[in-house]
Amino acid sequence: MSALLDLNEFHWLMAIVQSIDVGVVMVDREYRVEIWNSFMENHSGRTPDEVHQQSFFTVFPEVEEEWFRNKLETVALLGTPAFTLWEQRPYLVRFKNYQPITGQEDHMYQNVTLIPLRATNSEVAHICVIIYDVTEVATNKRQLQAANLELKRLSSTDRLTGLSNRGHWEEALRLEYARHQRYRTMAALVMFDIDHFKKVNDTYGHQAGDKVIQGVADLVLAHVRTNDIAGRYGGEEFAVLLPDTDIQGARLFAERLRLAVEAMRVEHEGVVIPVTISLGVADLGQPSSGHEQLIEWTDQALYSSKKGGRNRTSLHQVPA
Repeated sequence: MSALLDLNEFHWLMAIVQSIDVGVVMVDREYRVEIWNSFMENHSGRTPDEVHQQSFFTVFPEVEEEWFRNKLETVALLGTPAFTLWEQRPYLVRFKNYQPITGQEDHMYQNVTLIPLRATNSEVAHICVIIYDVTEVATNKRQLQAANLELKRLSSTDRLTGLSNRGHWEEALRLEYARHQRYRTMAALVMFDIDHFKKVNDTYGHQAGDKVIQGVADLVLAHVRTNDIAGRYGGEEFAVLLPDTDIQGARLFAERLRLAVEAMRVEHEGVVIPVTISLGVADLGQPSSGHEQLIEWTDQALYSSKKGGRNRTSLHQVPA
């Protein structure tokens, strides 16, 4: 009677294993498959008879064998469960994703639990591998992270030009100045504005003015290095922070940019609009009281360029 009861319980357990919506694979200590439920059959396309007594690594050659062997051996040695999450590894076995809501993902994201199964002699003779489909959770989290990153980018970016907005740029300058104070690093600042920009708006209209600003911004992005911070300071005025650069290096950058803008062609309604810029340059090669003073020095140099006839670069002059 007891044996019949045990047999009935076994059938009930097998029915549950077959019907639950998770993958269940039982392997022996040689990693040979002994139990393979309907979830595994449906997603792999392989029946239990096809995989029975085959090595798990033969059935799933995409699994990193050394890593997973170590996982299984640790579970068997310690006799305690182990887990892997999709954030650590997107999946254990590569199954296609068939969920209609999250159909944009080409594979199923998985969490995995490894459970040691003890024999009557208390030794771990088998390990149960349970695979959970967490694609919807993973996709939602990834979309949320992407949305947050985009919001962060938008909050620090000038929408018209794609350059840093003034708040983000000034914060970068403040941090660079703090680095200068601590490590005595060099940094230079270039500020410039578009010559006679009001005349462009008055003559050709604000759409043409926007096109000019965008064209100048594109040239700035083409000339800066990866660690430079270029920003729209306001209206037609721009600023570029050049870390680890002195005033002479910044002057070369400014002149290259000035000549590039002068050669630029901005067309609006069949008319080519001439564009030039005036630039001011300063660096931290002299004692300063804060990052605001570097802005003040650079602005003074920019004023000198405007006063001197525009379309030129001026350096901040250290008082005698």
